[in-house]
Amino acid sequence: MGLIPPFEWSKTLSRISISNLFGADTLSMVRSGHVVMLCALVLLTLGVVMVQSAGMQVRPLQADMTPADSAAVSGVSAESLLTSRTSLYLLFAVTAMLIASRLPIRKLADRLDRVVWFKPGGDLGVLIIGALMLVGLLLLVYVPGIARVEKGSARWLNLHIPGLESIQPSEIVKWVIIMLVAWYAARLASYRVNKLRNFFSGLLPVCLCAGLVAGVVILEDLGTGALMIVAIGTVLLAAGARWVHFGILISPVLAGLVVAVVAVPYRMQRITAYLDPYADPSGSGYHLIQSIATVAGGGVFGRGLGNGLQKFGYLPEDTTDFLFAIVSEELGLIGVLIVVMSYAGIAWTGTSIAMRERSMMLKLTVLGVIATISIQALINLVVVTGLGPTKGIALPLMSSGGTGWIMTAFALGLVVSIDRTRECAAAFVDADASEDEELIALRARRDSEIEAKPTLADQAGLWGASVMHAVGQPSQPPRLVPLSPTEDHSAYDTHPIEDDEMEELLGDPVAVYSNTSKTSIFDRFRPVSKSASTRPEFAPEHAPGDERSDLFG
Repeated sequence: MGLIPPFEWSKTLSRISISNLFGADTLSMVRSGHVVMLCALVLLTLGVVMVQSAGMQVRPLQADMTPADSAAVSGVSAESLLTSRTSLYLLFAVTAMLIASRLPIRKLADRLDRVVWFKPGGDLGVLIIGALMLVGLLLLVYVPGIARVEKGSARWLNLHIPGLESIQPSEIVKWVIIMLVAWYAARLASYRVNKLRNFFSGLLPVCLCAGLVAGVVILEDLGTGALMIVAIGTVLLAAGARWVHFGILISPVLAGLVVAVVAVPYRMQRITAYLDPYADPSGSGYHLIQSIATVAGGGVFGRGLGNGLQKFGYLPEDTTDFLFAIVSEELGLIGVLIVVMSYAGIAWTGTSIAMRERSMMLKLTVLGVIATISIQALINLVVVTGLGPTKGIALPLMSSGGTGWIMTAFALGLVVSIDRTRECAAAFVDADASEDEELIALRARRDSEIEAKPTLADQAGLWGASVMHAVGQPSQPPRLVPLSPTEDHSAYDTHPIEDDEMEELLGDPVAVYSNTSKTSIFDRFRPVSKSASTRPEFAPEHAPGDERSDLFG
């Protein structure tokens, strides 16, 4: 037996409700979003422990104190670990991730996608305004009274809030610009002819706006600015931008980066130290040499948690940018594999979420978040292991930093929310189902599949044939379309379900609720033969000036 056509289903089963497809089965399944959240929790927890270990200090043992008392005063105790600032940041980050994972991100994206922006200018005007607001936020680090300068860099704003005394605006801007570009690229891609493939009216404006924001970041933080450029480029390419157009922009971008390096003396020193760190081992090459020595000192099993030596005044920035070196020294190759596999898990599952997503805006958002985290982690690992010049870029979710932890966790929470609310094709909807539940079912597309929910109910709901042949007006009452023996239902047999599977799905015997008034969503559809047009029967002709391809989707 092949897959039962929808109108035969209505004869054998009154309904398979949305709650059936999203109920107990969902609770018992491990989704890709769960893997993302688990990997993030592993990195955050390990980050708290390793930051505390790297922050250990050696203090003189007083005459009236035992070694245990001295260790407690130095801050190496279970109580100090649980009450430390990093533990508070962990709590904030987990809370932010949980809140983001429960946001109705799909509803928000649909609302944004259907807003008719002002004209002329339209979407580009919103992009420009958003970019200028981000630039204004970045420039606040130069305002006296609220700016905080550390080690010659103005990157922080003083908040004077207990537990969150300062924030780093570039960490906020890094994520907001990704989402802004993802939204704009999705808007351009929604036209019948992808406007992003046009250089002057599509790609160039978004590159100029994003380049302006990244340029302001580069003034104080070259690594974060370069990371933003690469992540934004990844999003634009995925949205349909032409490689040849990017080739035109590569030369000016590289020229700008070269100027940013040459204009600041310490950046040039890092380049020369990378080429030959032992030319000045106590000066410009000191940091790189100590980092390599720390990584190599751990071996396979490491020196043991808390037993590292390089953190006692030898390795600079051991709690922030070079925390991975401490992980390697104390936990050895095993700890390194845990960290690397956690990032690989986020990258792999995040990419799978993006590939299965049908909404262009959400797809690009997931891709931008995963690309940012993956590239940032890769850059940090390259720098710490001596494979690249020294650069102050944090290891995401591990290096000490409140703003970075909270914003990164929030961004991953959005990825989890996108996976959690991914649209499914339900077979039937109750007559009293909400509009949102009907939209979830009605927006199923041909050959849709959900890897994270491979239950029999999903096989029935996520069948490969098109269920969008003809959509009735929502205001119309339910209408029953008689099944014609001449109609071709072979299109519904792309993914057949065998007899035993259908019996398990429907139950044996099949319960028929003949006295219950239910509405099948397939009552709104009429099966169409292969040669027939798949255009909705009710769809009006497009207005002459309307080029959006998603207005009737």
